[in-house]
Amino acid sequence: MFGTQDELLQWVRKIVFGLSFVVVILRSDKATGAQGRKTYVLLGCERSGKYRKYSTNLAGSITGTRKCDCPYRLRGKPIKSGEGWVLKVVCGLHNHELAKTLVGHPYAGRLRPDKHVLVVDMIKIRVKRKNILLTLKEKNEDNVTTIKQLYNTGYTNKRSVRGSRIKLQRLMMLLECDNYIHWHRSHESSQVVSDIFWTHPDSLKLLNAFSNVLLMDNTYKTNKYRLPLLKIVGVTLIGLTFSAAFVLMSSECENNFTWALQRLQGLFFRDVYPTIIVCDRNLALMNAIKVIFP
Repeated sequence: MFGTQDELLQWVRKIVFGLSFVVVILRSDKATGAQGRKTYVLLGCERSGKYRKYSTNLAGSITGTRKCDCPYRLRGKPIKSGEGWVLKVVCGLHNHELAKTLVGHPYAGRLRPDKHVLVVDMIKIRVKRKNILLTLKEKNEDNVTTIKQLYNTGYTNKRSVRGSRIKLQRLMMLLECDNYIHWHRSHESSQVVSDIFWTHPDSLKLLNAFSNVLLMDNTYKTNKYRLPLLKIVGVTLIGLTFSAAFVLMSSECENNFTWALQRLQGLFFRDVYPTIIVCDRNLALMNAIKVIFP
């Protein structure tokens, strides 16, 4: 006997969790007075249902669902004589082996709505995933969420925030909202953006205050498009460094570096000729420096 449907579901999920399998709601209905409508909830093993094969991937392997038409069924319905719910075991058998542990299980490790909000808020303030997972484990020792599911939650949240915009449009919007100084240019034959230059207003002040020495280096594999990221770093009088500007380029040609250095030159309030140190000895970058900062 259970007071409400939620109490019934919580009890069932707690019991089956200790038995290393998961139940899901297969069907449910609520009596509305119409003919044939009754209040009930039908529970079953998550592996109930027909197996479906997915398309073959490039590696040649075949993937599919976890379904195996498991007959396990539980039925909950209100008591006729009074308030409350009663649970009936329709079929207590499985046609598959039970898991040894639910750690890493996709359904058992999914986040509840309140935990999902907590995780999203912690991701927004840049808490590391391992620390988020530790927090969840401390609040509930039976939690079987994995760090991969936390990364999936962060990715899903980013996609929902971005909406229908592509990543480049999202970047441009954020630069505008946060008042960054930025330029971009497109290919001559199309409207595809080829280079983006941006810097923070505070970096602009530091750059004009300490413009004697600049360090330049290209960073690779920072994005899935394999575009090189040119990072320009300034040095203060006490030897501390600061990020002066960033440039995302389509290629490492001299034309790209020349365009980037022209944007950098436009940030100075007066004519300056800084000492520029190229960290990776890029010849195209060195040639562009000789043209812009002779």
